[in-house]
Parts: sequence; C-alpha cells; structure tokens
Amino acid sequence: MALLTSVIVRGINNLSDARYCAGMGADYLTFRLDPALPGAVTPELVQELSSWVAGVQLVGEFGTLPVEQINALVQQCGLQQVLLHGPRRPEEMAELTVPALVLVAWIPDMLPEDVERRFQQQAPHVGGFVFAELPPQPLAEAQLMRLTEQARLYPIWLAPGFAPASVRELIEAVQPRGLVLEGGNEIRPGLRDFTEMEAVFEELEID
Repeated sequence: MALLTSVIVRGINNLSDARYCAGMGADYLTFRLDPALPGAVTPELVQELSSWVAGVQLVGEFGTLPVEQINALVQQCGLQQVLLHGPRRPEEMAELTVPALVLVAWIPDMLPEDVERRFQQQAPHVGGFVFAELPPQPLAEAQLMRLTEQARLYPIWLAPGFAPASVRELIEAVQPRGLVLEGGNEIRPGLRDFTEMEAVFEELEID
C-alpha cells in the first residue's frame, strides 16, 4: 500500500503488529532492545519476528547501552538502523556500525535559536530526528510555522499527538520526513485491535 509519507512504528513486541504494519506499508519497525527501556524485548524475539516480515527496515531502540553492546545487537538481530534515546558524543556516533536516528523532545517554549543549535550540533552525526511527542492539537500558528521550518532544514519524524482525521492535513502542511506510530500489545496471542492504527494508515493512503 502506497503511503503519503514514511512511517516508523515503534515498540514492536508481537507478530500481529509486525506483520500488520509491514503489510500496511510501514518503512521501519523498531524494537526496544535496551534492557533498561520499558517494554524491552529479547534479541531472540526480534530474530523470530523479523523472519515473518519483508520490505521493512529493522531498527533497535537504545538508551544508555554502550556502543559496543549496541553494535553486537545490531549484528545479532540484523538491524539496519538504531534509534537512540538522546544524543551521544560524536566519537561514540562514529563507532556505530549502522546509521542512527535520535529521539528528541518537543519543547513548545524553547527559543528558535536554541532549537536550531540543538539540531545543528547533532545533524552531522544522525540520519534524522524523531519527536517523542507533540503538544495537543491543533498546533498554534507559531508552533506550526516553527515545525515547518525545522522540517525544511532537517529530516524529522512526527510522533503521535493528533486525531487520525488531522494526520493528512498536518503531513501536507509540515512535510516532515515521516510519521511515527506506536505499537501495542496483543489481547491474546494472535489477536490485536488495530482500529486506531488502521484509521491513521487510511488517512495516509494514496488513492
């Protein structure tokens, strides 16, 4: 299914999510492989789930895990990218064996020059910025303008925080690199409610 923008689905922890999101056209599936992160999964589970999907990039999420351990998990799980929960020193970034995205916080009252400095410092070392959250919708005019300016200068992915019906409008206005969705838990093995996620995918579908 062709989508209006690139989609990252975070926190995959079951086969239902993995197969559904891949089938709906998501580009990236992330797995929280750092044991210190809530909802962490094992490398063995990632290997098992990845054997059932095709056409998506596998991404590992990491907090403060040392780079050498991240690289070992990249190789073990066949990851194509990593998503870091915060910036690392440039020398650490250079040691990663795959490209990195970095999770950033939305700070509504942050001065534009401080936002710009934050992105400028990290941009040479990362493949993009993933917003952990957005403020309640609708965005104020100044917020929308600032976000649009950032999207023109840097590859950013927007996180949830809006109603499905406003997704297309926001994507067309801001034109980010992509959208971030959050995976969920199965009701029981093989059974999962995709009502909310399906509504977003439908908004993103290209007719």
